[in-house]
Amino acid sequence: MSSKCWLLPGRGHRSLFFLKMESMASTSPEAPFTLTWISFHIHTLGSGIPAESPICTMTQSSGGFRSIHARRSVAYEPSGSVISSSPNSEMVVQRLSCMALKNKIFLVANLGSKQPCERSEPRCPSDGRFQFNTNVAFGADGALLATYRKHNLYFEYAFDTPAEPDYAFFDTPFAGKFGMFTCFDILFFEPAVSLITQYNLKQIVYPTAWMNQLPLLSAVEFQQAFSTAFNVNILAANIHHPTLGMTGSGIYTPVKSFIYHNMESYGGKLIVAEIPVIAADYKTNLESNERFRVNLHDSCRTSTSTSLDDEVCFKEQETPGRVSEKEKGKEQSPPFFYAEMMYDNFTFVPLWGEKGELQVCANSLCCYLNYQRAVLTDELYALGVFDGLHTVHGTYYVQACALVKCGGLSFSTCGQEVTDATALIDFQLWANMSTPYIFPLLLTSGITLDFADHMGWKNNHYFLSKNRTSAGLLTAALYGRWYEKD
Repeated sequence: MSSKCWLLPGRGHRSLFFLKMESMASTSPEAPFTLTWISFHIHTLGSGIPAESPICTMTQSSGGFRSIHARRSVAYEPSGSVISSSPNSEMVVQRLSCMALKNKIFLVANLGSKQPCERSEPRCPSDGRFQFNTNVAFGADGALLATYRKHNLYFEYAFDTPAEPDYAFFDTPFAGKFGMFTCFDILFFEPAVSLITQYNLKQIVYPTAWMNQLPLLSAVEFQQAFSTAFNVNILAANIHHPTLGMTGSGIYTPVKSFIYHNMESYGGKLIVAEIPVIAADYKTNLESNERFRVNLHDSCRTSTSTSLDDEVCFKEQETPGRVSEKEKGKEQSPPFFYAEMMYDNFTFVPLWGEKGELQVCANSLCCYLNYQRAVLTDELYALGVFDGLHTVHGTYYVQACALVKCGGLSFSTCGQEVTDATALIDFQLWANMSTPYIFPLLLTSGITLDFADHMGWKNNHYFLSKNRTSAGLLTAALYGRWYEKD
């Protein structure tokens, strides 16, 4: 079974529409209503969706209906089928509901909401109301199906954190249940992982206002990694504001993506794609200890292997990636060095020469790399490791093994943000990860995505392998989240 995302209607069969418009954010106090009106105008007049068109899910980017720096006074209040706390907000939600009804579509939007409280209540803010960063989902009949209040705020001083995480989802006749969470939530166990695993969800709607941070956390890079790790489809809508580094939206499946990442202009884009619906009985087992006990990944048993894949899949008696004493004696080992990446102190080892085997460790985490370049280029690459608590712009525990292109030819440039590369590299990357929650990152020149040939567990190591990336390699990484140590 598949769902289709069409730019033009009238295909004569029931499909899933995902209409995505990246609106430029604004700091103007009038921005929420202005952007909403512009968005509605474009969606209702420019999309060309007639009544009785195929079923549609439309997501507006997180923050697109409100200012990035909104005051607490700029908020809306969902109540029943219509949000009504001010003339502006009433019009916003009424038009959302009417749009869904008129076009017979499922529609998801991100906006602000407020909930009155007694000042005597322990958590009640001084202004007598809670305010939440909220997603609302409407059905094809215009009814409000679900609301979700963002749990993990990112410097959103106008909003409050719900006392308990919301687990929000809604049902559709074309793809089953869709779950919802927002932006920074994607990095944490609650509610994202709990939502997916407890309710066995396979389709996710994800509004976001994500500031790209290379080399490990650009929007399209991590959205794809999350889709792959949990075997879910993700419809991700990001704000498009290149000046703030906010861009990168897409329709993601575990093995293919349709993305828009444009840092050069403020123009938005409709993303249109045909994707398969992932059945609810398709298990990920990502959170299961069973994967730690698997001796050989399925791909090794079923896929034709190249010489490098042979080493990954069939050297059963060797610990993957360890540099042999014979190899060590052939040439001088490259030096270890330290550099800051993602505000964390990574331990690195450089890639020297056309091919090689490397190993680098930090705390209990050891990373191993076998690599072979197609052609030697005047570019410095390094293998880095970090095993510790990240404490800048959020606090969360990370285990990361990353092959990255450095910003220049000196060691101090490793970990810098880089967007272009020419080196085509065959590689296998292994690590003795302590967490099963591992997000495979594979980013290539121009902020484009590639996909691993093989990945999985072998002998208590997680591996990622690729022969000849589709473009110059920027990042190949195993990004592990050890949620219990947050």
